[in-house]
Amino acid sequence: MRLLFIDGCVSQRGAESRTRALAGAFLSAFRESHPGAEVEGVALGELDLKPFLPAALDQRDALASAGAFGAPVFALARQFQAADKIVAAAPFWDLSFPAVMRTYIEHISANGLCYHYEADGCHGDCRADRLAYLTTGGDFERPGSLGVLYWERLAAMFGIPRFDYVFAGGLDIDPARAPELLEAACGKARALGRRF
Repeated sequence: MRLLFIDGCVSQRGAESRTRALAGAFLSAFRESHPGAEVEGVALGELDLKPFLPAALDQRDALASAGAFGAPVFALARQFQAADKIVAAAPFWDLSFPAVMRTYIEHISANGLCYHYEADGCHGDCRADRLAYLTTGGDFERPGSLGVLYWERLAAMFGIPRFDYVFAGGLDIDPARAPELLEAACGKARALGRRF
């Protein structure tokens, strides 16, 4: 079994990143409960991803039309499509997540590889049976959190039947309570990692 960890834990806090702590809790529990599993990470902060502009989209579409999915432009999509389980982590920024996460999503959203269209609409082609999204925010979680909803809809588009998430919210409302709130969320992340 191969778990893909999409590391969008870009933070000015560096090693003290609260999202990284949440992801670490999940990954530690996952590794303990699935000792034979391979964990493959993709660190978004270390990639030089560019958003797709029209010329690059035309080039990618031409490759897809020719079935040339071995081209380098599809490397991240191939990795995502082949994973057995997926966990993505990113902070709650500007009502969703950092721009690098959105750019990554553009790179994995490859028609003909991760999904395809039929007469009745879009059908997912990804192998994973579960996708989890982990996020932390200064404000409390609100109904309809866009980052969470975005990943939930992506899981459906990619044909991934089970979606879970942990939102560690309210971390900047009362800084004295932040460690307690983060630890409670890490407990949820550990529980999710054990049964993932």
